[in-house]
Amino acid sequence: MFSAFWAVLAFFAVLIFASGGSSRAPRFDLAFTGAGIAFIVTLVIAAMLSMSHKDNADHLGKGSGVNLSSKKSSGHGYSARSEPQAPGAPDSAPGSDSR
Repeated sequence: MFSAFWAVLAFFAVLIFASGGSSRAPRFDLAFTGAGIAFIVTLVIAAMLSMSHKDNADHLGKGSGVNLSSKKSSGHGYSARSEPQAPGAPDSAPGSDSR
């Protein structure tokens, strides 16, 4: 239905604009060619989009959706910390002395 709509729209658009005015005969040959091309192109695009659809993994729907880390990241997505931090250990502020 989607492709047929665009084919009809292309048919009338080409029929009007390819004629070159009301004093000339309408160009049905070009209008049918344009409608066929529009139908095939939109059909192929819709088929490619439907084939590329992939459901999200189940684990992506879990969680609160809130980024709980308020630490400023230095760099381009990589941590500036050289040693890994133990899970559950509190973050220390940069420049603070942890004793």
